[in-house]
Amino acid sequence: MSWQDIRIETERLILRPPRIEDFDAYAEKMADAEGARFIGGAQARAVAWRGFLASAGAWVIQGFSMFSVIEKASGQWIGRLGPWQPEGWPGTEIGWGLARVAWGKGYAYEGTVAAADWAFAHLGWSEMIHSIDPGNHASQKLAQRLGSTLRGPGKLPAPFEDAPIEIWGQTREQWQRRRA
Repeated sequence: MSWQDIRIETERLILRPPRIEDFDAYAEKMADAEGARFIGGAQARAVAWRGFLASAGAWVIQGFSMFSVIEKASGQWIGRLGPWQPEGWPGTEIGWGLARVAWGKGYAYEGTVAAADWAFAHLGWSEMIHSIDPGNHASQKLAQRLGSTLRGPGKLPAPFEDAPIEIWGQTREQWQRRRA
C-alpha cells in the first residue's frame, strides 16, 4: 500500500495524508493566534505553506507524518495529528493541533488513539512522546488521558530551541497494556 492510500476511520473522523485541498483550512488555522499559540504562533499564509509542504514532504521521504483530520459529519478539514519526527526532534512524537471549531469535542483524543495505534503497528516505534508547552493545560490533560506521563523538560531543534516544552510519553508496552 502506498502512503497516499492510507486512510484511518474512527467513529467520527477520517485520518489521511494531507492533500492540496486541505491547505486553505490549514492556513486559516495557522493564522489564528489563539489556535496556533502552542504550535509556533500565528503564521502568514506563505509561512503556513512551507509548514504544510514540510508535512506533505515527510510523507514522501519518511513514509509518515501528521494526518489531515476530516470530520465525517461535515467533510471539513479540522486539523492535523499523528506521527512526527523532524531532524533533531526529541523523539518519536504523536502530536495534535486542531482548529478551534473542533476543540472540546473529544476529536483530539479519538484521532490520537487511532494515530498512535497506527504508528506502533506500522512504524515499529518503541515509544511515543508529546512535546507540550508548559502552559498548554488542555494538551497536558489529553496526554494524561492517553496514559502518557511527564518525563521532564525537553528541547526542540532550531528554530524552536527557545520554546519551553515538556516531554510527555510512554512506551509501546505501556500503550498496548492500556489498550488491552
